[in-house]
Amino acid sequence: MKFQTRAIHVGNEKDPQTGAVVPPIHLATTFVQSVPGVWEEFDYSRSGNPTRANFEKTIGDLEGGVTGLAFASGMAAITNVMMSLRPGDQVLAGRDLYGGTYRLLHHVTKKFGITVQLVDTRELSQIEQAIEPATKLLWLETPGNPLLSITDLAGAIAIAHERGVMVGVDNTFATPVLTRPLELGADVVVHSATKFIGGHSDVLGGAVVAREKSLRDRLYFLQNATGSVLGPFESYLASRGLKTMTLRVREQCRSTQVLAEFLARHPRVTKVLYPGLASHPGHSIASRQMAGGFGAVLSFEVAGDIDVAKKVCTKTHLFQLAVSLGAVESLIEHPASMTHATYSPADRRASGIEDSLIRISVGLEDVDDLKEDLDQALSTAS
Repeated sequence: MKFQTRAIHVGNEKDPQTGAVVPPIHLATTFVQSVPGVWEEFDYSRSGNPTRANFEKTIGDLEGGVTGLAFASGMAAITNVMMSLRPGDQVLAGRDLYGGTYRLLHHVTKKFGITVQLVDTRELSQIEQAIEPATKLLWLETPGNPLLSITDLAGAIAIAHERGVMVGVDNTFATPVLTRPLELGADVVVHSATKFIGGHSDVLGGAVVAREKSLRDRLYFLQNATGSVLGPFESYLASRGLKTMTLRVREQCRSTQVLAEFLARHPRVTKVLYPGLASHPGHSIASRQMAGGFGAVLSFEVAGDIDVAKKVCTKTHLFQLAVSLGAVESLIEHPASMTHATYSPADRRASGIEDSLIRISVGLEDVDDLKEDLDQALSTAS
């Protein structure tokens, strides 16, 4: 079956008892056992739940890995992967990194003896030179957040694997609709299911998908031991979101391309960061590893200081000022003071996150209305 067909049918088989085309939501926290000490498929909802299992089956299939693992948030999913490391291990990560991941690596896992080094993963030579004996995980985002940098996944994975380093990819921005890192050799993929998977700003969740069962089993042990699992109702919403994800993402990509080209011509905009533009330094790589679109998030810098950038964010009407992304409604935010405020000033400068940078997530509104909204906000902010 093709991708979109699998998104609708895998993990969503009819209910065998009633014939319902939508599987029921199982709210039970515990399940009756037939013999003491002989575990059935489900015993306690922290260890496994039928509704969660449906979502885990679907996302695992769509990413091209084994059955996935569903978590209470995207950060819980990332934390699960980081907990597979040991004291003394090092994580090598890109500079264009989600602020929550930056905070986790610099202020949480560090307390447990896991260090982090940030490099520009667009330059494969930097990855190669930065790998040390202690490096056990290469952590990638492509496109990166918030600068939409593009890393050559196949090239980076090959370098890491040659040195015995595991590779994890946060695929939240691209989604498996556009990029499937496991098919390029990555060991594990994570998602904030809150974003494009849920797609409606009404479910908080995360997912992990491993390429091999042995790694999945290790991560499942950690998930069960720590308990940060996705609830049954949220699992249902995430499963429902997967059914329409392809249609939403492709339409959002089309609108984002239009807005990127519009902003690139706008007199109040000094730089547009979107891999769909031929001027983007990662355009050729993105064209190769992103199928059918370049994502529904873009960033741009405005002429003026931080105050001007903040005013633009407050003057839009359709683009709502809020963190998050990937939903049907369009959002706008100021990374330096919002999603990436956790960065140290030095790391923000080193990463190229300017005070004049604005990030937008493009929803499903009419693109002409979105264009007019950005134009009036840019024209009136000063």
